[in-house]
Order: sequence, then structure tokens, then C-alpha cells
Amino acid sequence: MRNEVVFITGANGEIGHGLLEYFGQRDDVFIVALDIRELDPELEKYCSRFIQGDILDRNLLDRLVTEYEIRTIYHLASVLSTRAEYNPEGAHRINVEGSLNLLRLAVQQAEWQGRSIKFIYPSSIAVYGLPDLDTKMRSGKIKEYEWLTPRTMYGCNKLYCEHLGRYYASHYRQLGADENIHKIDFRCIRLPGLISAQTIPAGGTSDYGPEMLHQAAQSLAYDCFVRGDTMLPFMAMSDAVKALIDLWSSPRENLKKLIYNVTSFSLTAQEISEIVARSFPNARITFTPDERRQKIVDSWPGELDDRAARDDWGWSPEYDLKRAFEDYLIPTITKRYQQVV
Repeated sequence: MRNEVVFITGANGEIGHGLLEYFGQRDDVFIVALDIRELDPELEKYCSRFIQGDILDRNLLDRLVTEYEIRTIYHLASVLSTRAEYNPEGAHRINVEGSLNLLRLAVQQAEWQGRSIKFIYPSSIAVYGLPDLDTKMRSGKIKEYEWLTPRTMYGCNKLYCEHLGRYYASHYRQLGADENIHKIDFRCIRLPGLISAQTIPAGGTSDYGPEMLHQAAQSLAYDCFVRGDTMLPFMAMSDAVKALIDLWSSPRENLKKLIYNVTSFSLTAQEISEIVARSFPNARITFTPDERRQKIVDSWPGELDDRAARDDWGWSPEYDLKRAFEDYLIPTITKRYQQVV
């Protein structure tokens, strides 16, 4: 008899850590995790099985169909915005073809089981593309359907995969004899910049926020690559995990959308640096904007409208600006590097 499991790709990443810890403490969930890198040893205890492998390996994914009853797929694996710009074609292959392989796996699982499979997909503010800084300042909180003209490969990939998810959820094989028989329960959230106390930033264009914190906690200088007045929405990593779990646990009938914004607080790079400087007296933060990366960040919203998520499935972050830094980020990061020393 096959085991019923939650399948998590990109399990060794920032969000994967939180999901493994959450599901690993539940008695009713078995986890199969996949990452191209070795899994952190402290996470192994949460997994029924860890597979070191590639989401582009279709033979690997096909084997899972016969071994497990996968009820939920959390597809976290991706090449982030900054790294994607250095190898756009490679990033497209992983971000899009890899996602297509996972959607195909979900369809196979639905056909095997005769029921819908949840497909949870974290997207990004990178799907947005405001034309200039003036428009960004005037637009205020951006809704899910506004300014969907991304200027990065990562943003294009995420937006296209959202459309793929919508297709597989609503229109897959719409001209075939088996149309509408086995659908995917696709659920997507667009995340703002994420700040984690537990893991090192991994190549996102919004990572200047967490990079300031981690560098200052080690008494290392940091030269920020955006202007001090640059504003983006942010969220504590634990709230990103909370949002993905809340969306997973919500009844399908409550969800009026397939794609939702979520956010917590917005602030400028200068405001982050001032918070960091108050908390770490040895902090040395300077600003030397990189014109090319600055243009990317300026095309992203300064604020997100997440009213739909709040109304439909009760989304509410645990950490506002004050709590995020004072109760979570500063003390946890401080303890992290004190232990290293």
C-alpha cells in the first residue's frame, strides 16, 4: 500500500525549512522532500524520505507516482531573480519546465487516486512591472490584476507558471474525452520580500533587507545596492510559511481566487538600515545603488493589496513591523551568530 504524503520541492530553501518543521511535527502527515542539494541534517528527522535530485528529471518524478499517494505538492524550487538574470535561459528551464513537470506529476496523481491534488505555488512580487518610479509612488497598494508586466526573467517565469496553474486547474485537456475529470486544486500566493533569521539570503533582488541584518550581526560592513528611499513590501519568513499553511488548510469553496497577494509591512531601505544600526552598534551600512538592479526594484510595488486573502481565507500576519524586528529577527539573528562565535 502506498503512503499518503506531502511532497515538497526545494525543501532545503528558506521556506522549505519552515514547512518541514511544521509538517514534521504532525502525526497525520508524511513528508517526501526533494532538493538538488543535500538536506540540512537537522531537517532529516522530519522526512519520511529525502531525495537529492532535480525537478527536471522526469524519470525520477515518474517513479514517485507508483511509490506514493501524493495529496499535496508544495513547489518551492526555483532560480531567484538576481541569479536568473545572469542565466535567463537556464532559469527559464528550471522555473518553467520544472514547474510543468510538477504539474504533470499532479495530474498523474489525480488520475491514480481519482481525486483532486492540491498544488501550492509561491509566486512573487516580481510578476509586477510598474513603468517608472512616479507611477509606483502614485499607484499605492497594488491588486492582483494590476501592472502584470514583469521586467525580469524570474518575474516572467512566475507569471507564466501562474497561468499554467490556472490552465491545469480549470481547462486542462478541455477538448479531450476526459475533460474536467481529474483537476488540480491550484493555490498560489504572491510573496513580498522575505526576511529570515534562520537562513542566509539566496539570491533574491529584495535580499538587501536580510543581508543588512546578517552582515551587521557579524560586525561586517554592508554596501546596499539600492537607494535609501527604495520601498518594498516585506514579511518575516515565518509569516510566509504561515501563509502557505493557511492557504493549504482553507476549504476550496472559500477561495474565490487561484492567486492571492499576501504582505505584512512596507518600509524603505533607509528605514531598515536605521533599525539595524540601533540594534547592532557595530553596523556599517552604506548605499551604492546599482543602476540595473535599482531599475528592477523600482518596477516592483511599494505596497501590496492583500484584502482578498484576508477576506477569503482569513490571512493575517503574526508579525507587523515592530514585532518582526524586535521580537523575531533581531534576537534570533543575534543568538545565531553568538553561537557561531
